[in-house]
Amino acid sequence: MVGGGSGAFIGAVHRIAARMDGEFQLVAGALSSTPEKSHASAQALGLARSYDDFSAMARAEARRKDGIEAVAIVTPNHMHAGPAIEFLKRGIHVICDKPLTATMAEAKKLAKVAERSNALFILTHNYTAHPMVRQARAMVAAGEIGRLRLVQVEYVQEWLTQDAEHHGSKQAEWRTDPARSGAGGAIGDIGTHAYNLACFVSGQTPEALAADLSSFVEGRPLDDNAHVLLRFPGGAKGMLWASQVAPGNENLLRLRLYGDKGGLEWEQEDPNRLWFTRFGEPRQLFTRNGAGSWPEAARVSRVPPGHPEGYLEAFATIYAEAARAIRAHQRGETVPEGTTYPTLADGLAGMRFIAACVASSKRNAAWIAP
Repeated sequence: MVGGGSGAFIGAVHRIAARMDGEFQLVAGALSSTPEKSHASAQALGLARSYDDFSAMARAEARRKDGIEAVAIVTPNHMHAGPAIEFLKRGIHVICDKPLTATMAEAKKLAKVAERSNALFILTHNYTAHPMVRQARAMVAAGEIGRLRLVQVEYVQEWLTQDAEHHGSKQAEWRTDPARSGAGGAIGDIGTHAYNLACFVSGQTPEALAADLSSFVEGRPLDDNAHVLLRFPGGAKGMLWASQVAPGNENLLRLRLYGDKGGLEWEQEDPNRLWFTRFGEPRQLFTRNGAGSWPEAARVSRVPPGHPEGYLEAFATIYAEAARAIRAHQRGETVPEGTTYPTLADGLAGMRFIAACVASSKRNAAWIAP
């Protein structure tokens, strides 16, 4: 693991997720930005192989007969590209937190290295791994809602309503800093999740967007609210709202899709339920592993119906899918059918989305191709 030391929320999430299905064992790490913090964090975790920095770890682990097979990168955005490139060059599989990088230039450099590497690159857009999201995707592909017309996706939070970055919040501090977060604030942090989810379930990528980005907190250099119109191939229209300044919303990620035959609705805060409506008929509720649940959902479910699965399990599914792919890769076999995880292509799409939103907003919400 690179990053994820003491006090880092997402590092703990990744460690839990990696262990949940017994697929991974954490054996080495460069866990913080300084050697002292890195070694202290490793000691607290009982980690035997601790390194001063990611470059030293990449070199040393590549030489070991029992060296690491994969690395999890859980740093702030500006520290994704460097470690990913170092490990990919040495044939070590990379599991990286989103977004792909802080800048498009870094993303393109990383993509070139990945193309030449014999290692896999997995991006942890975890929301695509919820069982009922997998079912929604399968239902759309099967034509259950008919021809797609409308895509409504929103990811809304309240935690940056005040200037938390100046009042001791480490998370707020780096997420509102262009040097560490990149060109996008809310649009990069949570807007990319909403965009990825909409594309994943609909099976389509917008051909144009018009974005209005705002920074409502005085002095904040990055956006904390975004309204984005989307145009999909074939005529479907969409709207994306990403906000971190909406009091009363903790982590509301919601997706709604409507076609000429029906509609689907899913919310991350109630992830085990999927609402489906055929036009002219009563709403129908699908529950995870419940009656009528599709095999695409059942394959990534762990417990019987009525026992909630959520955020950590979705992350764990990404790790489980990564393990299936890595093992097949090591054996020189085709990845098992149905194995699904976000790839470098998804990461590049997210970076193009951020860049297009920023460019569009600067041009008074002009239509831009992502």
